[in-house]
Amino acid sequence: MSGALKEVRNRIKSVQSTQQITKAMKMVSAAKLRRAQDGIQQMRPYARKLQEMLTNIVSNTEVEAGGDLAVARAEEKVLLILITSDRGLCGGYNANLIKLAKSVIAERYAAQNAKGQVAIWNVGKKGYESLTKQGYKTDATYKDMFHHLAFENVQACAVAAVKAYLNKEVDVIEIVYSQFVNPAVQRNQVERFLPIPKAARSATSAVKADFIFEPDKNALIAELMPKILNTQMYKAILDAHASEHGARMTAMDKASDNANELIKSLKITYNRARQAAITTELTEIVSGAAALQG
Repeated sequence: MSGALKEVRNRIKSVQSTQQITKAMKMVSAAKLRRAQDGIQQMRPYARKLQEMLTNIVSNTEVEAGGDLAVARAEEKVLLILITSDRGLCGGYNANLIKLAKSVIAERYAAQNAKGQVAIWNVGKKGYESLTKQGYKTDATYKDMFHHLAFENVQACAVAAVKAYLNKEVDVIEIVYSQFVNPAVQRNQVERFLPIPKAARSATSAVKADFIFEPDKNALIAELMPKILNTQMYKAILDAHASEHGARMTAMDKASDNANELIKSLKITYNRARQAAITTELTEIVSGAAALQG
């Protein structure tokens, strides 16, 4: 029985040690989340307004704006930009994003994928490692972006994507990422990057671009459009960054709670085993005394 007691004691110590790690990781993620959350909350209204402006401009039938970036063409060659994290221990965060990317390929671009015309640019190591092992056409150029998350690095990715589209190396570009809602909720999104999507038009009203262009419409749009696309990419990556830390904080919190429950269960098991051992020893003593008296 002493061996069994020692085994339970070791398990309790092991779980307590693990719990200390999960609590520490939760605190670290909470601190990082505060900074990441501030960043996306400040960026989101600005990015949303710019995106609305861009969509409004390219949707106006009277304004031939946007040039080649707004003209849809046959979707022969596809590029997905998948944003995951570099590290795990964040629940189903990465697995769900990878599953969504694979679902998009299977449901929307199955024919292109069969021809080897679907490419994936990975931001974050987890998506790259998983999809590379599964035989997808991946690119590791931007997978280490979270090592130094700066607008300049994100801009380089956005500029490269725009260049690939203009050179007709790809015909459509989608961003797969997780939109941050709160620490416990992240919404996985598939967002069209290029061609620039047009706003939905109702049967009774046309989309109007209520902007006055000064001094020159085409020059202004040519200057503004790349900046808006850079901002759109940066917003998606900031969303993903905050979502990762929210998911990890939530996962570590649940892991700590589960460790508590397991420790309670193990302590009950330990106490029962100890009581059984004491009872056995008392029985043996009483039996021995009775034998001596007999």
